[in-house]
Amino acid sequence: MTMNGKAYFVGLDGGTGGARAIVVDHDGNVVSMATHDYETTFPRPGWAEQTPADWWRAACLAVRQAVREAGIPAASVKAISADGTSSTLVALDGNLQPTMPAILWMDSRAAQQARRMTQTNDAALRRSRLGVSSEWMLPKILWIKESTPSIYERSRWFVEMTDYLALRLTGRLTLGLNHITNRWFYDGRRGGWPEDFFTRIGLGDITARFPDEILPLAEPIGPLTSEAADQLGLLPGTLVVCGGTDAYVAMVGLDVCRPGRTAFITGSSHLVLPMTDRDVEVPGIFGPHPDCVVPGLFVMEGGQVSSGSIVRWWHDHIGRLGQGGGDTYGDMLRQAESMPIGADGLVALDFWQGNRNPYIDYELQGALWGLTLKHTPAHMLRALIESVAYGTENILRTLRAHAISIETMVICGGATRTPFLTQMHADVCGIPIAVPKVLDATAFGSAINAAVGAGFYGSLPEASRHMVKESHVVEPDMRRNDAYGEVFEFYRETHEAMSPLMHRMARRGQETLRSGKTVDLALPDTAPRMAMAQPAE
Repeated sequence: MTMNGKAYFVGLDGGTGGARAIVVDHDGNVVSMATHDYETTFPRPGWAEQTPADWWRAACLAVRQAVREAGIPAASVKAISADGTSSTLVALDGNLQPTMPAILWMDSRAAQQARRMTQTNDAALRRSRLGVSSEWMLPKILWIKESTPSIYERSRWFVEMTDYLALRLTGRLTLGLNHITNRWFYDGRRGGWPEDFFTRIGLGDITARFPDEILPLAEPIGPLTSEAADQLGLLPGTLVVCGGTDAYVAMVGLDVCRPGRTAFITGSSHLVLPMTDRDVEVPGIFGPHPDCVVPGLFVMEGGQVSSGSIVRWWHDHIGRLGQGGGDTYGDMLRQAESMPIGADGLVALDFWQGNRNPYIDYELQGALWGLTLKHTPAHMLRALIESVAYGTENILRTLRAHAISIETMVICGGATRTPFLTQMHADVCGIPIAVPKVLDATAFGSAINAAVGAGFYGSLPEASRHMVKESHVVEPDMRRNDAYGEVFEFYRETHEAMSPLMHRMARRGQETLRSGKTVDLALPDTAPRMAMAQPAE
């Protein structure tokens, strides 16, 4: 406790672009926040990699800065919890050192393995009937086994980014129930691991490479090690609490812990996450995932692989060209906002890293058509931004077609920083969007998770109700909704028309890749090493 009697909790978010740390008190008041970036590399089309040591370095800098700026003694921090990007694969050797760069969630190199898994029609696929995502862990692990067998043999353990951060915090190697339920085909209500399915796809030995200890959200893992505490600016023995997938942890930070509430996570990717008490399958939507956030409830998931990342690409490669060093993001978005709905006849597809939902097709690519000499870069950006909103609406229509009604959504992430983007989503989807006071819901959710794990609340729903507050609601303009609806039909018909060509192009690229030289994925001998005890096997 501090001198004023308050306890504080640290949430650590391992995002796509960097680590964010937040310090929160018992009532949900944010005291401080800090962020440090790390790099993503794209060595081949569809590939995306990061270096685990970079995550830890950024995490330490972010937590140390956040605690320092909070102006509180380290002893007042009662617990810390970390989340990470979903299906970011970390392969570790017997000494807990990475054997290769981490394969980032958006990486689609395992599309062929995912397709073969889908073709089995195994009972383990009941929560992804229309297809296995190449983003998920098992396709990526199978890709490693088939494409780089030497690395596979050296890889004693396969874990997620979240598990790696927990390992660096505590020295213990564990698996989070949250992400293995929504990404690894684990189903605690149906016997756990689908061993027969793993054997069928050529990974019959794989569970021996998964840590045995599986922990749910908000479960204590153990005390912070002395080494980690020194690097983070915290005290040894500070409680470390099990986290999970970033977007699912954000549900906690948005108070989406009860049936009938829906989280709308925006950022590099978009996610629509309804909480339900119904065990119902929706073709094209992942789920229902049982007990992965709140025991007894299910989460449905519809996502877009590339959303905010498209806007970031535009800024980095086109938007900042010719700018005089001013607010390039703001300038280019204001120009796009001034364009008419439909961008004067331009139509775009948001499939720059494939489509997660509702098509589950990672051989799709982005598209932009309708260009004339009238169009400007601002028109193009407008069409790209609209395509992201149409992708969200496509998911909502799929849910509605199967009696999953979404009456409103609670938003967080990058889109909330630009009212134009939030309003466009409300207008395109025709529903109100609630905006919470704390917009960084993922890091905030991790802090709430830490408070529950430390025993300051009895459950995640109880903590969320108390700690999460609403700021305002963005209401849809139904006249704009009608106009967007007309362009949305072009969006869907563009997918239907372009899909065969995109598949042909993807096959051509795969053939080129097979005929080329292989890439050595192993980390160099000079890669940073971390000292810690090996877990008992």
